[in-house]
Amino acid sequence: MSEYWRLDRKPPVTAALVAANTLVYLRPGVLDRVLPTIDQVWFNPYLILKHRDLKRLFLSAFYHIGESHLVYNMVSLLWKGIQLETSMGSSEFASMVVTLLGLSQGVTLLLSKSLLVFFDYGRPYYREYAVGFSGVLFAMKVVLNSQSDYSNIHGLIIPSRLAAWAELILIQVLVPDASFIGHLGGILAGILYLKLKSSYSGGSDPLTVVIGGLVNVVTWPLRFLRQFGLFRRRRITGRGTVGRDRRSASGVWRCEACTFDNSTWLNECEMCGTRHGGDGLSFLGSSDDPHVIPLEELRRRRVQRFNHR
Repeated sequence: MSEYWRLDRKPPVTAALVAANTLVYLRPGVLDRVLPTIDQVWFNPYLILKHRDLKRLFLSAFYHIGESHLVYNMVSLLWKGIQLETSMGSSEFASMVVTLLGLSQGVTLLLSKSLLVFFDYGRPYYREYAVGFSGVLFAMKVVLNSQSDYSNIHGLIIPSRLAAWAELILIQVLVPDASFIGHLGGILAGILYLKLKSSYSGGSDPLTVVIGGLVNVVTWPLRFLRQFGLFRRRRITGRGTVGRDRRSASGVWRCEACTFDNSTWLNECEMCGTRHGGDGLSFLGSSDDPHVIPLEELRRRRVQRFNHR
């Protein structure tokens, strides 16, 4: 959270999602009487299909069974949300979250039913009770990994296309009670979303246009008041470039030492540990360039860095 407050532009949709999940769990004041209980919203394929219970299908993602479950998911949401919303914009990010929520829950429901009908192996999954934002987070991870070639999974550098699958296996080993079918549905939803998004390469998808229009309507009074000089942002003087940080345009910065592409959210290179400096752009230097690290020194840094993890 302290890193979030240091950002010049704080992603509002990410903050709203974290707040919504937290409020649903804490249930303060009147929310305790308004919100359904967790027993009424468990994701259970059998009950959803039997009663056509859309409440269970969508609200179950915002409920958590304990503090550790909530905190783990919200930290993951904050990490992924900041990177995605900064690079995509709030309207497109909100559209993506809504789409991923529907896709992940729908794919999980379809998988559970298919296992029962076609393989007669549906009871452990078809009658399973599950809650949590993990399915959407796995889908977001697939989308985030599509922006880079390699990812760091607990100190292990692997191709990004395999990162979500590796984390799926790792979580099942460490937390056997976690919903395997729910996490798998999230990964498949992320892949499906990327396929759908590619079909709108010439422009925004319809949901983004609708959400963008709603945002314009809601924020119109604020923009109107700004025309009269109210709520004007404080002017910052001093050296440096004016406007958005150029690192956020691509979502990555390239390490000057090893040329590894890192997320703008990181201050040091995942591969070699070199600290990020400047504006996020790297330049190829000659062998006489004092900033170019010798190959042996680079190897030594990598070994030393991974030995500390």
